[in-house]
Amino acid sequence: MKYQDEYRDQSLVGEALEEIRRVVTRPWTLMEICGGQTHAIMRHGIDQLLPTEIELVHGPGCPVCVTPVELVDKALAIASQPDVIFTSYGDMLRVPGTGMDLFTVRARGGDVRVVYSPLDAVRIAQQNPQRQVVFFAIGFETTAPANIMSVLQAQALGLTNYSILVSHVRVPPALHAILGSVHNRVQGFLLAGHVCAVMGYHEYPPIAAQYQTPMTVTGFEPLDIVRGILHTVRMLEAGRVSVENAYSRVVTYEGNQAAQQTIRRVFTECDRKWRGIGVIPNSGWRLRPEFEAFDAEVKFDLQAIQPEESPLCIAGQILQGLKKPPDCAAFGVQCTPESPLGATMVSSEGACAAYYRYRRPG
Repeated sequence: MKYQDEYRDQSLVGEALEEIRRVVTRPWTLMEICGGQTHAIMRHGIDQLLPTEIELVHGPGCPVCVTPVELVDKALAIASQPDVIFTSYGDMLRVPGTGMDLFTVRARGGDVRVVYSPLDAVRIAQQNPQRQVVFFAIGFETTAPANIMSVLQAQALGLTNYSILVSHVRVPPALHAILGSVHNRVQGFLLAGHVCAVMGYHEYPPIAAQYQTPMTVTGFEPLDIVRGILHTVRMLEAGRVSVENAYSRVVTYEGNQAAQQTIRRVFTECDRKWRGIGVIPNSGWRLRPEFEAFDAEVKFDLQAIQPEESPLCIAGQILQGLKKPPDCAAFGVQCTPESPLGATMVSSEGACAAYYRYRRPG
C-alpha cells in the first residue's frame, strides 16, 4: 500500500507539473516563506522540474536564520555563567554570534544542553533547583504554544529558576516588509502550512489585496508544494488576487482558536529585529509584564552587549528573496557548514544549507 501511495503521489505531481506548463505564459517569481519548504523543494528537485518561466526565491521563514545576533550574543552571555544550565534546540548551537557560538561555550565548560521540547527544560529546572535553567525560545507562530506552555507549567509548579530567552517572530509583518520594499521581486507567495495550522490564514487576504499579490497556503510534501505553485500561477495568469488553501487537510481559515487564545494570554506584540534584515514593526512577541519573572532578558539584565556580524554574509538579502546563496562570494568558500558566517548555512531550514547540501548552482 505504501508503494502504491508513493506511485500515486508521483503521478499526481507529474500531472500538476504538466498543468503548470500548460497554464504559464510568462515569467513569474514566487516565494516560499518556509525554510522547511525550501529544503523539500531542493531535496526533491522541484525547482529543476518547473518550467523555466517559474522562478522560486526563498523567504525568511527559518526561525534560526532570523534570530538576531544581539539575542545570540545574549544567549552566549547567559550560557557562560557558572550557575546556569542553558537549553536549546540543536540547530542553535552552531549559529555564530559575535566571535563564537554555543558549542564554543560548551567546550569552555558551560552547561549547554540540547532538548527536544521546552518541557524538557522545565523538567531540568525541577531536577536542579539551585541553578537557573534557561530555554532559548525561538520560532514563528508554530512553536509559540509549546514555549508558552513551558512558562505556564513552570508557573504552576512554582519554579523560580526557569526562564525563556524569547526570539519569536510573526509572518504577516514580514510579508509587509518584503512587499513594501522598493526592491521587491515577489509576485506570489506560498504560505507556510504549519504556521497557518496554528494561526489560520485570516490575516493574509488584506495583505494580498493591499499589494495585489496572490498567496496559497501550502504544505510540505512534493505534491503539496507543486499544487501550491499551480494554485498561485493560475491566479497570476488570470489576474486574480486571493488567498487559496491548498493544505485544507490541516489548515482552516480560523486556525487553532485555543492556541491563539493561549498566545494572547502570555505574549504581547513587539517590534523585533530580524537577522540581516533589521527591525520590522510589530513582528515579534514578548512575554507580558505579568510573566516577567520568566523573561531571561529581564532576569539577567544583559543590556551592554555590542553585536557584530560578518560583513561578508548576505543572508538578509537571501531571506528577502533579493539574492540566492551562490550570489554570495563567501558561499562554499569562507562560509561552509563547518565554518558558517551566518545562520542560513547551519540551520536545517536555511537556504544556504539547502543549496550547499543539494549542490544547486543558483
